[in-house]
Amino acid sequence: MEETIARILTELEEINQIPNTQNQTPLISRSTLLDLHSLLSTNDPDLVSQLFDDLPSKSLSPSSLTNLLSFTMDSAPSYSLLASKVYLSLLLSPNSPVFTLFTPISFLSFLRSLRRAFKNCPSAQPEESPPSHAPPNRKRKGGGRARGARGNVRGSGDCSEEASDTFDMKQVFKVFEMLVSVLGLIHLDRFPDSLKSLVQTFGEIPLMAMEKFGNPSSFNRLMDLCSRVLSEVLRSEHGELANTAAEVLKALSPLILMVKSQARSFALGFVTKRMTGLGNESDGVKKAVVNFPRYLAQKAPEKAEPRALAVDSIMEVVKVMDFEDQIGYMDYVLKMTQGKANLRLLGVDLIAMMLMSLRDPFGVDSDVKTKDYWGTKCLEALITRCSDLSAGIRARALSSLAQVVGFLSSDDRNKGILKDVMGLSEGGEERPQCGMNDLLKNRCMDDKAAVRKAALLLVTKLISLLDGCFDGILLKTVGMACSDPLVSIRKAAISALSEAFRTFSDESVTTEWLHSVPRLITDNESSIQEECENLFLELVLDRVSRAGPACAPKKGSVSPESYLTTKSLEGELELLFPGGILILLKGICDGEVTPWVKKLCTSLGKKKRLKPKIAAALQNIIKTSESIWLSHSMPIEKWTAPAGAWFLLSEVSVYLSKAVEWEFLHHHWQLLDKPGSKGKLQSPLLQGNANEDGEGVESNSVAWAGDRVFLLQTISNVSMELPAEPAADLAHNLLKRVEKFNMHSTEVNAHVKALRRLCKVKSLNPEEADQLVMRWGQQLLSKAHEILEKYISDDKEANNNNSFFTPPRSGSRKGKQAARASRLLSKTVTAVYTVGSLVVVCPAADVSSIVPLLYTVVTSGNSDPKLNKLPGPKVSLKQTAPSLYIQAWLTLGKICLADGKLAKSYIPLFVQELEKSDCAALRNNLVVMMADFCVRYTALVDCYIAKITKCLRDPCELVRRQTFILLSRLLQRDYVKWRGVLFLRFLLCLVDDSEKIRQLADFLFGNILKAKAPLLAYNSFIEAIYVLNDCHAHNGHNDSKNSRTESRLFSIRGNDERSRTKRMRIYVCLLKQMAPEHLLATFAKLCAEILAAASDGMLNIDDITGQSVLQDAFQILACKEIRVSSHRGAGSDSAEVEEDGDSSASAAAAKGRALTQAVRKGLIQNTIPIFIELKRLLENNNSPLTGSLMECLRVLLKDYKNEIDDMLVADKQLQKELIYDIQKYESAKARTTAAEAVAGMQNQGVYRSPPCVPKAATGAHPENKMNQKLSSDSKVASAIADAAAEATARSVLREVNKGAMTPPLKAINMPKLKSNQAGSSAKNDRSLDVLESLRRRIDDEN
Repeated sequence: MEETIARILTELEEINQIPNTQNQTPLISRSTLLDLHSLLSTNDPDLVSQLFDDLPSKSLSPSSLTNLLSFTMDSAPSYSLLASKVYLSLLLSPNSPVFTLFTPISFLSFLRSLRRAFKNCPSAQPEESPPSHAPPNRKRKGGGRARGARGNVRGSGDCSEEASDTFDMKQVFKVFEMLVSVLGLIHLDRFPDSLKSLVQTFGEIPLMAMEKFGNPSSFNRLMDLCSRVLSEVLRSEHGELANTAAEVLKALSPLILMVKSQARSFALGFVTKRMTGLGNESDGVKKAVVNFPRYLAQKAPEKAEPRALAVDSIMEVVKVMDFEDQIGYMDYVLKMTQGKANLRLLGVDLIAMMLMSLRDPFGVDSDVKTKDYWGTKCLEALITRCSDLSAGIRARALSSLAQVVGFLSSDDRNKGILKDVMGLSEGGEERPQCGMNDLLKNRCMDDKAAVRKAALLLVTKLISLLDGCFDGILLKTVGMACSDPLVSIRKAAISALSEAFRTFSDESVTTEWLHSVPRLITDNESSIQEECENLFLELVLDRVSRAGPACAPKKGSVSPESYLTTKSLEGELELLFPGGILILLKGICDGEVTPWVKKLCTSLGKKKRLKPKIAAALQNIIKTSESIWLSHSMPIEKWTAPAGAWFLLSEVSVYLSKAVEWEFLHHHWQLLDKPGSKGKLQSPLLQGNANEDGEGVESNSVAWAGDRVFLLQTISNVSMELPAEPAADLAHNLLKRVEKFNMHSTEVNAHVKALRRLCKVKSLNPEEADQLVMRWGQQLLSKAHEILEKYISDDKEANNNNSFFTPPRSGSRKGKQAARASRLLSKTVTAVYTVGSLVVVCPAADVSSIVPLLYTVVTSGNSDPKLNKLPGPKVSLKQTAPSLYIQAWLTLGKICLADGKLAKSYIPLFVQELEKSDCAALRNNLVVMMADFCVRYTALVDCYIAKITKCLRDPCELVRRQTFILLSRLLQRDYVKWRGVLFLRFLLCLVDDSEKIRQLADFLFGNILKAKAPLLAYNSFIEAIYVLNDCHAHNGHNDSKNSRTESRLFSIRGNDERSRTKRMRIYVCLLKQMAPEHLLATFAKLCAEILAAASDGMLNIDDITGQSVLQDAFQILACKEIRVSSHRGAGSDSAEVEEDGDSSASAAAAKGRALTQAVRKGLIQNTIPIFIELKRLLENNNSPLTGSLMECLRVLLKDYKNEIDDMLVADKQLQKELIYDIQKYESAKARTTAAEAVAGMQNQGVYRSPPCVPKAATGAHPENKMNQKLSSDSKVASAIADAAAEATARSVLREVNKGAMTPPLKAINMPKLKSNQAGSSAKNDRSLDVLESLRRRIDDEN
């Protein structure tokens, strides 16, 4: 070893003689470092002492050795780790001068070498692989010492050696272990900077090691060593524990706030386990740990995913804190919810996690019961944030509240507290001071999609707390949300409403669900259609199928018939079928629900998802109802099945024909086929009980007829399964009944369809079936022809007789004739309707003999001389027999659908009748027929679409709604195109008097049209302004008389507030459909085609319609919907929910914003001159539109102040003019308002009794005092108005001069005009208005 010591000293002497300059640094060679390491590894005190004793002989000292090692650790990347190990070995060697060897500079060099080792190490190195460099104790040849000395002189910038030679995992572990030992010897309390650097380094090492280490076991060992180092630091010998712990936590916070990784797990584990344990022994460490969550809250990121990880990390720390410290942090979080937006958002997340992570938030397990437990305060703060100004915070608070409610309501002990805090009493009634139901209603109708979705999620979670009572208005709001434009909102609304229906069997919930969810079977989104099918199967069909066999009560067990009511019998039936089955069936047969139920049953049947037990359950319900009726000894002729049972059975029997028993059908057909209803049916409504609340039970004709109709449909559905002989008998009976023509029209269709299906059963092949149908069809047509011909001839004869009998005939004879005529008319109407039903099921039937008679009916009483030559009644049947007149049109339409040649001749007649008919029912039928013609004969009807659209302004709401729905369907199926006036006429539906039509129009324009024709709103916007105002100064308008009449019909003329509001609502709806680039283009088109046209004289502003157009343009330019914000775009709704997009999407968004800003700047700079020129024109004409222009200009100057800034800076004169004009306008406006207020005070003073004045009083009369007071009020009001106007004008252009305040008006150099006569005195000078001089100056410049 003596040779090794001598060799070490010799090389150290040579290195020490090399000057340390910028170009060269004295470094210890690898061989010398290896010799030093081997010497120090012996741990021989004598050898170490000999080394230190021999250093002075070479003009060296321990400090110089330390400096050389520092230089080596800093400047030799290839073996800096070896130099670090030698440095630590020196400190740990026995009898070494530790306080001489340890210096802050050398320790910092050591820490830098550690960082460099991890940065330069190869990624994912195999576990403990041997170093790739050559063996270190290689013998040197002669002359090696000199070469080594020269090699130790290295340029400071030469650090490009291979990094693979710098890292050995075993060396790293050894260095870390040695460092732990060194920290036990050296106290860093005297070196605070070294302590801070050490903590920071070991806070960075886990992250660097995670990127390089591919072996989990090696990483875990390294983290264990890091933990030992940091634990060693947390000793009192190294300084104040509170400060040291704070430094450690600060260094670990970036790891804790990063994404989930091994480094984050290490940092959290060290804080929650090691430091928490040390906190039990040291108050300083405990204080640092308690304050650490607050520090993390301040450093938490704002983006959604990183913020969620930060919340998880904070909660991991909070969980290990004492209860008192947790309460203290909870108070801090509550204060956060009242701070800035980012803190409020983080506070909402933390409150939700605390309520779900910490035990017993409401103190239900505590012995001490307090009303304001910490969980109650947190819940109230969360509810408050649900009404935050920021949409993101509102959405997050609502979704967090939904999670909390769902989590805490699982414990029944928490439900009562939740209801009390959220304002819901035991009965589900709302506490007025809280207003949770009002909150939910407002949030469900929020402008932001994310808020609406979160509110619906909260409604779903709150259902378990409502105890069977659901707020009616909130229920309607959720039902309306099922028609939201966004798919995600519709899904959330379906989920909420279905959860309520699943939980409660209340009639209101059932009705709302049936009116909101089944209609979504026609939704454009396939996933919603599937969800609708699944829910209908689960909540309707499965619930009905679970109705088990009910036992009929014994006879005589109830009260006699005289004491029974319908409600008592229904109540007894409900006891046998609980769960709201009867309410559900009754709701199904509602007229607005029936079409969707049919579509759902058809869809489920085609997918073979209908189960036979559904049909069995429905048959069981009908049988049970009949047995209960009979058990009370009630007449069977007055019995009707539960509402909706026969209807649902008729729909499912199409796909479950084998599940329906023929004996069941045969029994009820014999029962219902009897003439149980003697009275005339007044309505084709199918189900209902007319005398629910009356005493006794009376037969309901409508319900009886409806049961027969659905029974016939069921029989026709299962006819293929019927035996041949019963089917033939049934067909014969049906034909006999139809031939009598005495049924209601609802029954006629069912009989005809059932006849056709039964003919197929009787026939051996399809050809024979068609012949059989044709045979009885011709038989019916001939009898119908006879009846119709007889009625026409009798009517003609009666008219002729009436012309000769002037004196009145006897009353009895007249009454008999009237009764006979009435019976004949009823039979004729049924015969005509039967012809139409027959043509539908058998289009090949010969109706050549019927058509002339129908034509005679529809043209009776016509003033056309050509038609008067035809045989027929001279008096119109429209007045004498309106029902026959309407049915004749309906049947003629069905015939035209089957015969194209006939349709070509008769379609103009249908259009003519549609225009002139004064019967709403007939117009409604004609609109339906024209829609069918459009599908069948598109080319023939296309030229009449404009006339059909007139029905959108029909006085009858039903006709308008029917027209809107039918045309919308034709447009969606491309039978009709969005061209011509069709789109402009549809706009009026947005402001229709009917709320239902307005809702349909909103859905059409906001969903269907936006996806199908996204450019339509943009392309037609300017024309819509002219059309809605009935202004004919726009190109393309036809001034013909007919066109003018139609334009007035489809316009909202007038400049009153109501008309302007209606038009503005239409404009806003169209603007919402436009993309940002189209909004900018619309802004430009408004300025170019309306404002510029008005300033150029092309638009007559003296005309009332021209003024309305111009005023509408001002309002549109000033509205918020036309402004292009940075968040608006195709994905604006999805962006409202916080989600981090990828870098490409962010780049595209940034590029789009840059382009938008550039376009905005150019647009506004081209617009301001138009406004200035138009302002001059309006002021010269003293137009009332000047105020609207100034309001619009003021809004533009505020919204586009950044874009206007450059333009106004270049033109100071224009800036001064705009400031002056706006101030002048605002002053006049405020002065007018103040004058009105003073006038109001004056009017109040006129009717006020004069005060009592004492006789001894002296002074002015009370009236004089009042006048003085009013005069003073006027002056004050005028002064206030001037001040308000000046403040408003300054606020508009506050930042025009690059952030500088706008100069006061007196500082503006206003030009002075020369007097009319030179040399005249100043008092004879007449000063002109400032604006006039400014205008002249601009004119001279131009």
